[in-house]
Amino acid sequence: MKMRSLLLALCAALALATASHAQAPADPQRLAKLSAAFPEIDRMMKGFAERQNVPGIAYGVVVDGRVVHAGTAGHRDVAARAPVDTATVFRIASMTKSFTAAAILQLRDEGKLSLDDPAERYVPELAALRPAASDAPRITIRHLLTHSAGFPEDNPWGDQQLAATEAEMSRMMREGIPFSTSPGTAYEYSNYGFAILGRIVANVSGMPYPRYLREKVLRPLGMNATTMEAADIPAQRLAHGYRRQDGQWLEEKQLPDGAFGPMGGMLTSVSDLGRWVGFMLDAWPARDGPDAGPLRRSSRREMQQVARFSGASAVRDTSGRVILSAGGYGYGLGVRQTCLFRTSVSHSGGLPGFGSLMRWLPEHGVGIVAMGNLTYTPWGGVFEQALEMLSKSGGLTARMPQPAPVLLERREEVSRLVARWDDALADRVAAMNLYLDESKERRRAAIDRLRTAAGGECRNEGPFVVENALRGRWRMRCASGDLRVSITLAPTIPAKVQFLEVRPMAREESLEAAPVCR
Repeated sequence: MKMRSLLLALCAALALATASHAQAPADPQRLAKLSAAFPEIDRMMKGFAERQNVPGIAYGVVVDGRVVHAGTAGHRDVAARAPVDTATVFRIASMTKSFTAAAILQLRDEGKLSLDDPAERYVPELAALRPAASDAPRITIRHLLTHSAGFPEDNPWGDQQLAATEAEMSRMMREGIPFSTSPGTAYEYSNYGFAILGRIVANVSGMPYPRYLREKVLRPLGMNATTMEAADIPAQRLAHGYRRQDGQWLEEKQLPDGAFGPMGGMLTSVSDLGRWVGFMLDAWPARDGPDAGPLRRSSRREMQQVARFSGASAVRDTSGRVILSAGGYGYGLGVRQTCLFRTSVSHSGGLPGFGSLMRWLPEHGVGIVAMGNLTYTPWGGVFEQALEMLSKSGGLTARMPQPAPVLLERREEVSRLVARWDDALADRVAAMNLYLDESKERRRAAIDRLRTAAGGECRNEGPFVVENALRGRWRMRCASGDLRVSITLAPTIPAKVQFLEVRPMAREESLEAAPVCR
């Protein structure tokens, strides 16, 4: 068994390394640029721990599938004054939910369940639930995954249920669960719902949830420090949890793993949690090539897309800026869009004694993880500052989608048209709408004027910025100016050019997408 686990871990590491290399961004100085921000991030993290009176912290920066920088501060055990190190294991609470969601999707991919199956098919105790209304639908697995089963928000109550036995949870379900909304109509965070998902994993797979997770998810990824049971962790590596009361740190009891573990019972280290974030980042962009698992790349991407909208906000930060944010919940993960980042995926975790956060940028291949041993350690603000520091470094270059071969072919053909117009070539590449939207004569004349104004003798220079498999833009450098060329291909075989734009661009202008908002 040990040899098999080692082989699985080596295969997973090789797959991640190969995928990360295949997706390496165009900027060869990317990591060096990002690394320049690490000293300031260290300063911010340690200053945060001091201001918030967090006994101990551990954090890491993940780039292209691996933890490239880690830091610690403070104590894992206050009484013994034992310091936190990078091997220290913290409870990560609700961040467990992403692992539970991954287990459900594994079973879905194997054909053992459907996300639209009624949950009571696999958890019979739910069959007797009194519905929210006479016209309410039955609860589905998808409802549970997206916090839209209609159960009430239950953070204060759910935090204290980790140690409940399977028999006790069955009794609770038989006694009934009240609804705050009708299933499928609203987002409301439910720990109970994810505990039920853990029961589904166990009942469908035929093995206890902790064993399933260990054998099917954690060990294949080489996450050997991760467990659902605090008693499994050597004493010299376990972070003790604390709350702050009357100016003192009071130690919280380490709750044993129980039936509610799938909603928040996991314990892990910085390196293991960084490996999980790397595994999620490896799903992007969609591409050809080996798909090693233990969960398909397409299913990992599915987890990281909004399935249930949870609202938008506009708040003023400490510098006076208004920060806009909108998004929702995927499967075990939150997804947000802000003015700074088009997509940010995250989940926090909070229990008596602990607070953690993981956040990553799928388009950039970069993320941050952090854990603290203070109840509900409030990581959000310092994470925003750290990500902004990484952005200012200039190293957050986007990882581009894989262009279809026909897009590369059309780029070369359109570049030849811009450099010297040819009617026969233009006719070959144009979709049927192109000259209906604007005549061929007007297009030719407009491009001739732009090329002449730029000094003629135009050639491609710099990267091809691919927005998706059939859309992209690039720079053409001419004798005295630059042109920006953009194309989108039509949904035909062969795919021809349905949209073509050529416009002047300044030498210092970037081809990268503009900020979402200003």
